[in-house]
Amino acid sequence: MKKLFAALLLLPLAQSTAFGPAAQAAQAPAAGQGGGNAAALTGNATNGKMYWESNLTACKNCHGALAEGAFGPDLAGRGLNTVQVLRAVRQPWGIMPRFTGTQLSGQQAADVAAYFASMPKVATPGAWRFEAKAGDPPGLRRLINLGCAQCHSPLFQGPRGNMGATNMTFDEFENLIYNHTTAIHQLRISRGGNANGNVDMGDYNRERVTPASLRQIYNWARDDIGFRAPMAARISKAQMGPTGASYTVSVNNAGIQGRGVIAEGVNVSLAIPAGANVVAANGPGYQGTHMDGGNMVATWVLPRSAPGDKADLTITLSKAGTAQENLRGNIKWAKPSPRQGQSQDVVNIAAAPL
Repeated sequence: MKKLFAALLLLPLAQSTAFGPAAQAAQAPAAGQGGGNAAALTGNATNGKMYWESNLTACKNCHGALAEGAFGPDLAGRGLNTVQVLRAVRQPWGIMPRFTGTQLSGQQAADVAAYFASMPKVATPGAWRFEAKAGDPPGLRRLINLGCAQCHSPLFQGPRGNMGATNMTFDEFENLIYNHTTAIHQLRISRGGNANGNVDMGDYNRERVTPASLRQIYNWARDDIGFRAPMAARISKAQMGPTGASYTVSVNNAGIQGRGVIAEGVNVSLAIPAGANVVAANGPGYQGTHMDGGNMVATWVLPRSAPGDKADLTITLSKAGTAQENLRGNIKWAKPSPRQGQSQDVVNIAAAPL
């Protein structure tokens, strides 16, 4: 499995070890993607607004919720046409990643251009979502100042989760940045996920976001804040019985067996709906209930959870949850943990199905 995963994740390196004019020319929009005759496309501002506000890409995180600018330049009211928008996303300036035709088609570019044209130009661009602070570790400063944190936040939660799921090497991390639009599919396959899911990040240029910069970020993620344990949990629908509503909470480490990080000191907490009492609770490491901010919380502590490990916890409440007051919770762990300070990692457990 280790060799297979590495081969899958590193395969695109043979396709795109550079990001020069030849590679950019290969990404020029084809006719089916709105290239060639892009200038003739008619944009729809309403559809452009829907695209901008969606999660198909994360353009708004850098360019502002209203395209008013932030980490990236302001775009509203700038008079950009479809061809210019396509040029910017296929052959970007600066450190912006390159996006493919499946991420932004010619028609979508026309719609986005129409949306920009429907808004006034701003007098002053907006502020960054996140700014580096004095005393931040070098890797975190690099993460913020290269724009990565504008989408991933300074906690780098999603990428650190992938890194923890695979105990990712630097070569794999580097490949995931420079060849993201292909490498992410292979990573999802290796984790048993949806290979055809949405891809909202593009491919970065190694000449502009250098391997040395990525090494700083990688080392910070691995050594300073720590890879994120890929913990997950799901609450079942309530089963009504003579003593109340019974739920099963299935907890698992979703990392790749033999590769991913082991979580230690795993704390599973369930917030009990108002007006309900715990009739019974079972499963490894049950600690009982306590009050937290006026809410009753039931807690389990698992000594460790390795990739592939699963635990079923059960709880019976005096009454079933409702849409207003339902059973939900979170998972925290003692290790992996930051080198300094307390961990801010938490996995929220969605409310039980009604």
